[in-house]
Amino acid sequence: MTTPDPDEPQRRTACLDPLAALRTPGDPACDVYLTGTVFLDIVFTGLDSAPVRGTESWARGMGSSPGGVANMATALARLGLRTSLAAAFGDDHYGEYCWDALARGEGIDLSLSRTVPGWHSPVTVSMAYEGERTMVSHGHEAPPPEPAPECPPPARAAVASLASGAAADWIAAAARGGTRIFADVGWDESGRWDPADLADLAHCEAFLPNAEEAMHYTRTDCPRAAAHALAERVRLAVVTLGAEGAYAVDAATGETAQVPAIAVEALDPTGAGDVFVAGFVTGTLAGWPLADRLAFGGLTAALSVQEFGGSLSAPGWWEVAAWWQSVQSLPGQDPAALRRYSFLERLVPPPARPWPLRRAVPTIGFGRSS
Repeated sequence: MTTPDPDEPQRRTACLDPLAALRTPGDPACDVYLTGTVFLDIVFTGLDSAPVRGTESWARGMGSSPGGVANMATALARLGLRTSLAAAFGDDHYGEYCWDALARGEGIDLSLSRTVPGWHSPVTVSMAYEGERTMVSHGHEAPPPEPAPECPPPARAAVASLASGAAADWIAAAARGGTRIFADVGWDESGRWDPADLADLAHCEAFLPNAEEAMHYTRTDCPRAAAHALAERVRLAVVTLGAEGAYAVDAATGETAQVPAIAVEALDPTGAGDVFVAGFVTGTLAGWPLADRLAFGGLTAALSVQEFGGSLSAPGWWEVAAWWQSVQSLPGQDPAALRRYSFLERLVPPPARPWPLRRAVPTIGFGRSS
């Protein structure tokens, strides 16, 4: 579906590799494996309020970008991890756009993905207002899965989204092969919040729900209590706390950590949770301390909400570097808060941008030269 990108070697060498010091000739070619559904996201921002029944609302901003599992895949790739995605793509213009944006635009390996003739790409319209969002999605029945030659492939890690009432055989298979599994979970529309739905946590290294999800599944009324309860089922429980940051419990060592969130003016929160997970996975694979991993996940999520769209709002290392340089020069900064991010000093490249990152655009109809 795509032709080789002549700029790809430059893209790869320009991107900081957080695992460079750890790589050996015998490593798997893939750092992180994902599978799931790719949506086309159409995001409206600048709304003064939620849409009101019987009225027409005008948005001051709009962006289109790949969504769904593409949010996580793009965030991982922009942080320098070799990312493989297995997904179905429609053969409509939406599917072609998403494939091109991920394969050629982000360097994501789609060799385990496929194009399904006659299948319409799923679409989500997201409306952002007052720091919240409302989403409407449409999609036809998903095509039946087709086994890939080697799926899941050998990988350092995989990110799995646990689904209520359905175990995923590939999670156990990947774990048996030595892949480190990081899991998140979606909102349970049934309202059951059955802990049995988390059975795949037995194969996972880390579980990263938000506070509401964690409390529902553990029947607790405190996110920190929920994290400790989850740590009885998985080695590392990480609960995101919104404006309060994130809290983690390492069951193997007994270590706990909490890092506050970075206050930013959010344009669009779409995909922020996925970006947090990508930042945390990056730090974990690189062997960083627990608190640094939480801080980095929170930083990347904070940078992402200042841009349109889920996947194409994800920051790269150049934006992390620019933030670090900028925040140190701002007057009135809390020295203790700056020290929390001092680990970036040894990681970030000079704040330059060898090529512009793709951003969500109002239309998918323009060519690459527009």
